[in-house]
Amino acid sequence: MARPPRFDTDQILDAAVRLGAAGPGGVTMSAVAQAIGAPSGSMYHRFPGRSALLAEVWLRTVERFQQGYFDALHSDSDPHRAARAAARHVVSWSRAHPQEAQLLLYGAEEFGRGDWSQEHRERADLGNRRVFDSLGDLAATLGAARPQDRERIALAVVELPLSVVRRHLRAGDSLPPHAEDLAEQCAAALLQADEQPAP
Repeated sequence: MARPPRFDTDQILDAAVRLGAAGPGGVTMSAVAQAIGAPSGSMYHRFPGRSALLAEVWLRTVERFQQGYFDALHSDSDPHRAARAAARHVVSWSRAHPQEAQLLLYGAEEFGRGDWSQEHRERADLGNRRVFDSLGDLAATLGAARPQDRERIALAVVELPLSVVRRHLRAGDSLPPHAEDLAEQCAAALLQADEQPAP
């Protein structure tokens, strides 16, 4: 009878997250194996090579973030409240998962997207489409028809909350207690603009 594997995929990817938080260069097959106390060769039973490992650690992390983000966007029938919840989620998820948030700040390209398999690239594209579609639905619900209005909504519920996270994490600081409130307040201020008459 074959021995069951000592380390499962999630344990391997958890170790890769810890290494990847300091930069994708630290995520190698040997470094991850060493981090969990596994023989380097055993890594190849799970991943055919480093590019697959990088793809999986990136995709697992971003998909976990995105699922909570989609849940927040659909958490309330009032689009303003749902948008504010989504802005808060960006910060609260990053607070709860600081290493994963650090990892995502590097971006898929820095995690070797160009060398990913077609299956991995398609998974990434699917997630991106879901985000764009959700933002499009939010914009439509808010009556944001002009390109600048749609951009304002993306700024409110994606870019500004991310900037709050990025500024502190890149400086090596913890997120301050007021970060969620600040992200929500910024989102609310930008969303109120859709109710103002055009000059």
